[in-house]
Amino acid sequence: MTGTDVRTEPEGSGPGGYAAARLRLLTEGARSGPPRRAALATLTDDWLAGLFAAAAGPAHGVCLVAVGGYGRGELSPRSDLDLLLLHDGSDPTAVAAVADRLWYPVWDLGLALDHSVRTPGEARKTAGEDLKVQLGLLDARHLAGDLGLTTALRTAVLADWRNQAPKRLPELQELCAERAARQGELRYLLEPDLKEARGGLRDATALRAVAASWLADAPREGLADARRRLLDVRDALHLATGRATDRLALQEQDQVAAELGLLDADTLLRQVYEAARVIAYAGDVTWREVGRVLRSRAVRPRLRAMLGGKPVAERSPLAEGVVEQDGEVVLARAARPERDPVLPLRAAAAAAQAGLPLSLHAVRRMAATVRPLSTPWPAEAREQLVTLLGSGRPTVEVWEALEAEGLISRMLPDWERVRCRPQRNAVHIWTVDRHLIETAVRASALTRRVSRPDLLLVAALLHDIGKGWPGDHSVAGEIIAGDVAARIGFDRADANVLSALVRHHLLLVETATRRDLDDPATVRSVAEAVGTQSTLELLHALTEADALATGPAAWSSWRGSLVADLVRRVSAVLAGNAPDEQPEPAAPTAEQERLAIEAFRTRGPVLALRAQTEPVVEAEPAAEPEPLGVELLVAVPDQPGVLPAVAGVLAVHRLTVRTAELRAVRLPDDVDEGAVLLLNWRVAAEYGSLPQAARLRADLVRALDGSLDVAGRLAERDAAYPRRRGWAAPPPRVTVAPAASHHATVIEVRTQDAPGLLYRIGMALEKAGVRVRSMHVSTLGSNAVDAFYVTTGAGEQLPRQDAGSLARALEETLRA
Repeated sequence: MTGTDVRTEPEGSGPGGYAAARLRLLTEGARSGPPRRAALATLTDDWLAGLFAAAAGPAHGVCLVAVGGYGRGELSPRSDLDLLLLHDGSDPTAVAAVADRLWYPVWDLGLALDHSVRTPGEARKTAGEDLKVQLGLLDARHLAGDLGLTTALRTAVLADWRNQAPKRLPELQELCAERAARQGELRYLLEPDLKEARGGLRDATALRAVAASWLADAPREGLADARRRLLDVRDALHLATGRATDRLALQEQDQVAAELGLLDADTLLRQVYEAARVIAYAGDVTWREVGRVLRSRAVRPRLRAMLGGKPVAERSPLAEGVVEQDGEVVLARAARPERDPVLPLRAAAAAAQAGLPLSLHAVRRMAATVRPLSTPWPAEAREQLVTLLGSGRPTVEVWEALEAEGLISRMLPDWERVRCRPQRNAVHIWTVDRHLIETAVRASALTRRVSRPDLLLVAALLHDIGKGWPGDHSVAGEIIAGDVAARIGFDRADANVLSALVRHHLLLVETATRRDLDDPATVRSVAEAVGTQSTLELLHALTEADALATGPAAWSSWRGSLVADLVRRVSAVLAGNAPDEQPEPAAPTAEQERLAIEAFRTRGPVLALRAQTEPVVEAEPAAEPEPLGVELLVAVPDQPGVLPAVAGVLAVHRLTVRTAELRAVRLPDDVDEGAVLLLNWRVAAEYGSLPQAARLRADLVRALDGSLDVAGRLAERDAAYPRRRGWAAPPPRVTVAPAASHHATVIEVRTQDAPGLLYRIGMALEKAGVRVRSMHVSTLGSNAVDAFYVTTGAGEQLPRQDAGSLARALEETLRA
């Protein structure tokens, strides 16, 4: 090797010239996407080639190679430069000097650099030991120096990869699965990692590697466009943040959307989810094919020996025109999709029932040739849809296969509006479309509880279909569900039931957790909305399936028991057993009565703490009991200020309120005339252990007599912690629920949960001079959903004007 003593740099190759040209390129509004990435790669190629020429001269036996993303010619604004200085090993000292003169100018510009210096033998050895290195070398591209050295390495690396594919591909699949488990599904995350999450850029690179092995290939349709879209988003993210980040954080999404010329952050997320869905589905199909090929290679020699060299392909019938072959569901040889419009649903139902994937070839053939279903659908089509929806967990993969080729939107056009639609709610863990399928999966385990499982499953599929339209999604969904029901062949009566289920799918859980079930108006309003026992039965199952499919914060045994209690009461009304107009309050339990009597006699608060765990849900027998925190029972003689006092003491002790109820209980006649307020709350410590009951009681006594400055203590704690930048929560909303009760005014509060929230609400109600007759508080993820039954001091409903003023004042308090 010669020329290591060359000191001059060609004009324009210096750091200053490159930096200025790079800045101009990145700030040009007219060029973006693949052209800008390619132009940035070319500009960087020329600069590095100039540095190499200045450092190594007309050298032989050494070259500069781009690998990884840079090797593919795809440079985002803040991408690393992945470089390999390859040499023949004849002069290591000179190579080290060349490396210094290459790397330091890159570092001086503040560019991220991933570099290595190796001989071809060392490069191949490292690749054999480190799969990530081997993947990077598959995209090796010559930049400068000895071209023959680069060409020889590329040839050798590709040959090694193809020879070792039966061993390395399972290793690559395991690597992808581990990353997916760690990072989650890109198409469902509100703050996804565009590179690492499943369906992201790393998976797209893995599919390129599989194709390079010649063992299997990914479905190519739409894959390049999906990959390009994710790269475009990453470019915009780099420019918006000025950082080399791949995580699309909530606070950056509006700016990234604007950079890409998109309407808003939801449009951006939907495009990201669409791209991720394409890549994830291609990955599923590709890895299935890899497994099939590897199994075939392992079994084929033995089969040929046994059968005298004759090939065999077993095909087991599953349904008319549908067979199983080699672990997949394929079309029978006699199947004619162009004459059989029900075939896609029949094949899908058969696949889900068998727990097998649909063959990509079969789905594409049906998508290309099948005729549209008639309107209304034939009975068989409707039955096959219900069978598919009722097949449990396998339904998800089969549905996604149909959706990937556009068959779902062709059969159910309204599906297009909810497909890949994000849900900006911490309680929801899925996009709208995936949530609907998950609800059907959950409902399939509840079909034995209803007399019309077909209506339950279709309602599960459609209950949030209105989220693709403006306004209240339940109202919009009611209309859409009726249209879809008629299209798929349900008669008018069944279509009306489905419309009602969609319209009222939130009714039971909202009423049970936010209303006083002892108030006859509450039960009667639900009975009037539901109408019949059979609809109530369906709505009960749909409510549970919907909540279970939403996320872990949406359902618990506590909510389940409240909903079941409401259903029991409504069922009695529908059976003709109307509740009394002036019902007796529910009798306290023995423990509650004991605490109430003790509180009355001591003229002070009495507390009891009891640990709780979540029982295992029947549908998931393998699950472990879920810790719920601690149940806190507080009995206090009826007096002003109880709610803010208890809530404030809990906040001071850093106890998070998960659920809370307050009601007045009458004492037994043999005790004395008087009332005691009973608070039944579920709490959990923010961190550390729970305080002792005696300490809580002592502070509660002080809070009630005014000697404990709760507001001051909370203000000091807030001031001690700096405010962190993060997602801006929606503003609070406080409303008066019309006709929710005959005996009290119901104030509904929906806001972001925060330490001391219930204390602030209690103080605002106390300041307004109203009595809290009862309350129902629940926390869903980061959202607080509370209902307060308030009366005047005389125990009457608030006048309408006063109720509106109270709601506005409370909302202003929460906004402050």
